[in-house]
Amino acid sequence: MENLTPIFLIAGGIILLIIFLYFVPISLWITALFSGVKVGLLELVFMRIRKVPPSLIVNSMINATKAGIDVTTTELETHYLAGGNVPNVIKALISADKANIPLSFKQATAIDLAGRNVFEAVTTSVNPKVINTPNVAAVAQDGIQLIAKARVTVRANIMQLVGGAGEETILARVGEGIVTSIGSSGSHKVVLENPDIISKLVLQKGLDAGTAYEILSIDIADVDVGENIGAKLQIDQANADLKVAEAKAEERRAMAVAVEQEMKAKAQEARANVIQAEVEVPQAIAAAFRSGNLGIMDYYRMQNIQSDTDMRNNIANPGQGGGGSSGRPKE
Repeated sequence: MENLTPIFLIAGGIILLIIFLYFVPISLWITALFSGVKVGLLELVFMRIRKVPPSLIVNSMINATKAGIDVTTTELETHYLAGGNVPNVIKALISADKANIPLSFKQATAIDLAGRNVFEAVTTSVNPKVINTPNVAAVAQDGIQLIAKARVTVRANIMQLVGGAGEETILARVGEGIVTSIGSSGSHKVVLENPDIISKLVLQKGLDAGTAYEILSIDIADVDVGENIGAKLQIDQANADLKVAEAKAEERRAMAVAVEQEMKAKAQEARANVIQAEVEVPQAIAAAFRSGNLGIMDYYRMQNIQSDTDMRNNIANPGQGGGGSSGRPKE
């Protein structure tokens, strides 16, 4: 047991040394000292306690000091604890300083905390980038559809990165401008002959207002002819008018059929009344004979008149046949 005591003491000493070196990064302090960064050893210990990586802060301080950027460890710690990307901010400040772009540490941290890549923004400000719009379909006044595709060259506007609209807004506004420009053209041929008409009209609208970018140019990459929307709409309208006319004609036909059926019903009712009246004629004649109001000679004369009427009908309509006198011949 006594032989194991020195081993435990050595192991405990090593563990304590590791813990000491973890909380007191002497090598990092020496590196900062030789790099011209004034940071205390005790300050590095406090960074460990505050759960701030000392190497991250010291390395960022070294890069900033070598580039002539005036920042303090307190500012970098504060930005890190706020959830910022400290190395990205330092790179952005160095790039902006080399490109003579006015950018303060406060602006850079605000842009970073706003969720934007501040280093990429500075790079875009120095080296503009091209945004390709999706295919934008629009219809000229002659009814022909045109499909245009544009390339928008933009540069980051550092002063409007916080609160400014992004690429989606730029694309939406450019698409709207293309649709308006094509729609205001009298003929699609004019647009095909001079595609720069679209870019000129769109640039005049100031589409980059309120955005995080400055539009440098809008170039029409391609213009294709689509469908004849005007003719298609006219065909659809004609089909709709035809269906309406057919519906109205069907309505009129149905009304005519109804009127015809009604007239037939009335005619049948009239014929029934005539037949009923004809049935009552012999009864009336018999009653007249019995009452003495009709004599035999009057009856013969009536029969002769009926025979004359039937004969004239047969002469006028020889194909029908029949007829003739139903009584005795004329006297």
